[in-house]
Amino acid sequence: MIAATSGFRVLFQPRKMLGLLVLIAGATLLVYQLIVLLQERELVRYAFYAGMVAAVATALGTLPAILAHKISDRILDSLMGFGAGVMLAACIFSLILPSVDIMAEQSDIAWIASGQVALAILLGAMLMLVIEKLVPHEHFIKGNDGATNTRLRRSWLFVLAIVLHNFPEGLAIGASYAAGEGHALAAGIAIQDMPEGFVVAMALIAAGYSRAFAITVGVLSGLAEPAMAIVGATLLDANSGLLPWGLAGAAGAMLFVISHEIIPESHRKGHEFFATNGLILGFVMMLMLDTAL
Repeated sequence: MIAATSGFRVLFQPRKMLGLLVLIAGATLLVYQLIVLLQERELVRYAFYAGMVAAVATALGTLPAILAHKISDRILDSLMGFGAGVMLAACIFSLILPSVDIMAEQSDIAWIASGQVALAILLGAMLMLVIEKLVPHEHFIKGNDGATNTRLRRSWLFVLAIVLHNFPEGLAIGASYAAGEGHALAAGIAIQDMPEGFVVAMALIAAGYSRAFAITVGVLSGLAEPAMAIVGATLLDANSGLLPWGLAGAAGAMLFVISHEIIPESHRKGHEFFATNGLILGFVMMLMLDTAL
């Protein structure tokens, strides 16, 4: 009884109550501003919808993990390769080539336009490199990476790795919608997010986490995409001069993730043949999707 009364008093301390009220007010204001933004900016609204579709696709991909007890490393590596192929084609056809076209319209000298695109790609990749080094996270096979932080539980290191992986995808969706060419890229990312969600859930289960935790993390990880889609679309829709830089920068960030995260993870267990075939299949599928849409 005494402990309960003490906890009650701590809970209702004026300073903590004030902090809680400020937090609630801030969250309410943020939601209100988001609603206003989505109502007033059509492209941002479409980018948000596309990001949510990708998040739902990730969630759907985790559902088979409810029943699946074990999946072979060969299949997991093939699925990761497929996702890498989709992202690689999306970088080229939905981000880099539109960026080159816009830069060419803004400059009469071809090498200047291509140089600006190259610089934007490098800046996007460099940004991901800096984030990857500063934020502690853990790969499924390689283990701990980034800044060391012993206070973070190993499970949260996995969560941070997954969120970092989804950041450039969300930015790419936002950038492509700001350019008016978002449907193909959004569809491709949503398609590759389904096997990605399954891979994330199964990898977490294989690493020793509970099935409920693995599926929850897989579902929540997809929410990074609509959030970053809003950021990308808002910034680039408001400033057309930044649009080609944003497109190429998002491509650079995705290329970093493909080469630094996905392909090495899919090749570590000796199934590079299947991972490579998955990559080619994903690339061809995204190529056809981009051409059709």
